[in-house]
Amino acid sequence: MHITRISRTALTALCVCGIVLGLAAFGFAEEAQHAAGGHEGGHGAAQMKDFIWRCVDFGALVLIAVWAIKKADLKGTLAARSAGIKRTLEEAVAAKEAAEKKFQEYNGRLEAANQEIEQISANMKREGELEKERIVAEANAAAARIVAQAEVAAEQEVLKAKNELRAEAAKLAVELAEQKIVKNIAKGDQDKLVGEYISKVVTLH
Repeated sequence: MHITRISRTALTALCVCGIVLGLAAFGFAEEAQHAAGGHEGGHGAAQMKDFIWRCVDFGALVLIAVWAIKKADLKGTLAARSAGIKRTLEEAVAAKEAAEKKFQEYNGRLEAANQEIEQISANMKREGELEKERIVAEANAAAARIVAQAEVAAEQEVLKAKNELRAEAAKLAVELAEQKIVKNIAKGDQDKLVGEYISKVVTLH
């Protein structure tokens, strides 16, 4: 856009210069014709030569002015472009730093999340092991209680069986004794002896 503006400025300056030169040439030509009619031709040629040199000087000044304007605008354009490039680089560096900072932030969050997951997994594993140990301990305790109850029940059954056997044995002994006594002693003595024997047996049990 700056280059287009420079070209337009130079073109305008050249057009103005051409118009000025054309008007000046037209004026000097009329003056030369009047001079040729009333004076000598040498004087008109000198004026034309002077006019040409003035035009050359004026054109050189115009070219120098256009070159200076173009150079000044070019420096401004280069400075503006350099500033734009610098600003773009600074923005790129800032964006890179922001992206790196954001990456570090997300990376830190990810590491924290991984550590938390590992901690949760370790806690669940430890709790599972503790629960397993608790279940095994409860099962062992229940088995021990069942065994103890079975032993007590067995002992009670054995004791009951022993008592029943003793009672049965005592009963048989009494019956045998009665039968033996009946055979060997009289009726009165038999009743007395049976009663004494039964009393002794009852006392022993």
